[in-house]
Amino acid sequence: MDYSLREIECFTAVAEELSFTRAARRLHLAQPPLSRHIRALEQKIGTPLFRRTQRTVALTAAGALFYDETRGVLAQLARAGESAKRSAQGETQRLRLGFVSAVLGPELVEVLRLFRQQNPSVQILLQDQPPAEQLLAISQGRLDGGFPGLAPHHQPPGVKCVSWRREELACFVPAGHALSARSSVALKELIAEPFVAISREAAPAFVAHVQALCRDAGFRPRIVLESSRAQAVAVMVAAGSGIALLPISLARVVGSAAVAVALKKSAPVTHVFAHGTSALSPAMQTFLAILRR
Repeated sequence: MDYSLREIECFTAVAEELSFTRAARRLHLAQPPLSRHIRALEQKIGTPLFRRTQRTVALTAAGALFYDETRGVLAQLARAGESAKRSAQGETQRLRLGFVSAVLGPELVEVLRLFRQQNPSVQILLQDQPPAEQLLAISQGRLDGGFPGLAPHHQPPGVKCVSWRREELACFVPAGHALSARSSVALKELIAEPFVAISREAAPAFVAHVQALCRDAGFRPRIVLESSRAQAVAVMVAAGSGIALLPISLARVVGSAAVAVALKKSAPVTHVFAHGTSALSPAMQTFLAILRR
């Protein structure tokens, strides 16, 4: 079926705004031509995509299915255009790298800066993904490498991990919490506290590490909320939902709304970089050399 790009743009805008007026404003388009594009698309498909009343707009079942199938098309076309533009400017290689929010700090930025400085013709594509998703994508060839945080206990076939940075864990507490004025805290003092945590599905190695630390201190953390993103966990602490054990670098996320209290017994974590085990491209070899340095 021959759908025009403009029709897909108009459909996506209305599906996301659920308002022809807001969709037209978003596309800098008058409402009558927007409506014409939607009608033309519905005629091509052969079924209504929206239920319209004087006050509301809603997707039909067919419209919802069409949205699920097409919502990535515009972003993919934008990426394709950007890749073509970069290629025309001399960027002929690319590295597709995943990362988790816990490692997105000055150290990683410096690695990327040095690599870019030495390899201006290589395009770096960064994707924020949970560790488990990164490792699967690397094993399947959809990513060239990634920063999943801790080394996984069970690596997928075709994936190798190398250590690149160590940092301390800290106890994150909301500002004003009884522990927020402390310079350090022992893990056993946290036994009665509600915890917010990264989900096991998203970061199994990190969760296992934290649970082992708590077990050695004589308790099992009482988890009240979970998230797949470390940044979200830090924000939940700042909002007063509980405390958390997180890499200390995440203190930058919450500012003065939460306090990262040092642990009395050092509990460093080692971050790794994961990459495929097949023949490494020259770009990946250079990237690994910068990491090791």
